[in-house]
Amino acid sequence: MALDGIRMPDGCYADGTWELKMHVTDLHRDVSLRVTGEIHIGGVMLKLVEKLDVKKDWSDHALWWEKKKTWLLKTHWTLDKYGIQADARLLFTPQHKILRLQLPNMKHMKVKVNFSDRVFKAVSDICKTFNIRHPEELSLLRKPRDPKKKKKKLDDAEEDTLELEGPLITPGSGSIYSSPGLYSKTMTPTYDSRDGSPLSPTSAWFGDSPLSEGNPSILAVSQPISSPEVLAKLYKPQSLLDKAKINQGWLDSSRSLMEQDVKENEVLLLRFKYHSFFDLNPKYDAIRVNQLYEQAKWAILLEEIECTEEEMMMFAALQYHINKLSIMSSDNHMNNSEKEVDEVDAALSDLEITLEGGKTSNTLGDITSIPELADYVKVFKPKKLTLKGYKQYWCTFKDITISCYKSREEAHGTPAHQMNLRGCEVTPDVNISGQKFNIKLLIPVADGMNEIWLRCDNEKQYASWMAACRLASKGKTMADSSYNLEVQNILSFLKMQHMNPDPQMIAEPINTDINPECLVSPRYLKKYKNKQPGYIRDLISARILEAHQNVAQMSLIEAKMRFIQAWQSLPEFGITHFLAKFQGGKREELIGITYNRLIRMDASTGDAIKTWRFSNMKQWNVNWEIKMVTVEFADEPSLSFICTEVDCKVVHEFIGGYIFLSTRAKDQNESLDEEMFYKLTSGWV
Repeated sequence: MALDGIRMPDGCYADGTWELKMHVTDLHRDVSLRVTGEIHIGGVMLKLVEKLDVKKDWSDHALWWEKKKTWLLKTHWTLDKYGIQADARLLFTPQHKILRLQLPNMKHMKVKVNFSDRVFKAVSDICKTFNIRHPEELSLLRKPRDPKKKKKKLDDAEEDTLELEGPLITPGSGSIYSSPGLYSKTMTPTYDSRDGSPLSPTSAWFGDSPLSEGNPSILAVSQPISSPEVLAKLYKPQSLLDKAKINQGWLDSSRSLMEQDVKENEVLLLRFKYHSFFDLNPKYDAIRVNQLYEQAKWAILLEEIECTEEEMMMFAALQYHINKLSIMSSDNHMNNSEKEVDEVDAALSDLEITLEGGKTSNTLGDITSIPELADYVKVFKPKKLTLKGYKQYWCTFKDITISCYKSREEAHGTPAHQMNLRGCEVTPDVNISGQKFNIKLLIPVADGMNEIWLRCDNEKQYASWMAACRLASKGKTMADSSYNLEVQNILSFLKMQHMNPDPQMIAEPINTDINPECLVSPRYLKKYKNKQPGYIRDLISARILEAHQNVAQMSLIEAKMRFIQAWQSLPEFGITHFLAKFQGGKREELIGITYNRLIRMDASTGDAIKTWRFSNMKQWNVNWEIKMVTVEFADEPSLSFICTEVDCKVVHEFIGGYIFLSTRAKDQNESLDEEMFYKLTSGWV
């Protein structure tokens, strides 16, 4: 008998070869090959294809090691170098597989995605195909499960109801951008800045992408919610803890889909993960603007973010206006004069700074003097067991400090109170109809935060002081070029909430098909639960039409941009919550992460306990064994916490991701530095 046929007790043959078991997924076939540890991966695949003897394009196939959850992509590595022995089972499978993506507008599209690429790269390819610039702002999220729905059949039924399959998309098959996320001063406008329609035929709009053969309106055009039942079936977080649990589902950007147990045909959510929207320009970003608007719309309707009743009516009016303009023929918008378009461009340029998530111009104004505010303002410092209300002071706002004097005449003396606003939390408390214009300040001190309330007399005073407070919290003064724009944005936001006292000004009859149940969140419908359904419908419709008078002259894109801007103005905007236990603390609390700070929060009320700015951060580290995140600051004690219901890698990636996004600049013409992103977010790669 030949020695090479004798099998030893360890499974190897006498000639040093052994059997490598593989499964070919396309053919549902198991195959064994006689190999040695010195054969490289490329040689294994070549021998396998020869043995299969099936005429087929195998170029997209690669080997996947199930037990170790690893792609064997380094084809020059040997089996020994990978540590593969006779007990291993490998899959020979395509790298590109079908995913069902739920877009921010809640519609589904089938997309062919590379399951061996890191998620960051896969998302970048998807965005390139969809014509969404700045893909670094988006990522993939697992679908949250509603704990109240135990039966799988209900979930399936819901999915079918909402399903609207687009064509099968293969990222990388062509797009008008050679590299998404770039900024170039020579870019050619792609969309009409008035209604977001393409300036060229859809074949040029999407390049050679299969989208040009399908229906691109699924991405660029907002589609009204068809019925209240659609809204009712979707999962709504009932508390801050529910919101924190949703964030457990973010995929790791440094690992591939296959490594994270994502299956072919699985539904994943494509969402804007980082709330820092850079260089948002309607001329190039009609799809990005629309998907951002849709994410904001659903966040408000599903009560993922809190807003007042007046704000809800303003959002409903903007939705109603956008729905109306979206259904109108695009021809009506394409026949406007150049003058009108220029006016729209000018108006939209005023929104850019606010919509970039806090990124503002560094251009200095008058460097010889820094603007100041001085006026009578009511001040209130809440204390336990006190019934004292607001007390009026003569307040001056210089640099980033508010000084309070008992009277105007004493303004040159020693102030009764003084507040440095650097690093403070600024929250609005406004009721237009009640003429309430309050500013809540949480000012950092050694043992936590001091709570101070300012009450302004009117909208103009409120806008000036609120804008100054917001800038001061970031360490900026009123000399910053963004101050006047911030004041105008606040006034614009308030103006959109005004209710018209004269019902005769409402041009449209109440019986219009306004469908208010699809424009406001369920919470505001419940307020009228004891009333007749018809009465509720007419009442809310009337209020929406009143609010609509403030936005009726806006173009489609401007209305979407205003909606996004108003969403950004909400106190809870951009805060991603996680459950955590802080070092020295006994109970679970919340850690909130935004584009520029970390917030320790009360888990039941959401109140800020302490804030730490990224600008004051020296470094952050993760102890992967005990899953503890430690952040060190320049002039404050370090912060340590353990994430209780989510892998600390997710939190680490949010912090690193926001630091990465803060390095972007408009004069950058080079592509995204992927390696820098991985260094800041991956921790071990």
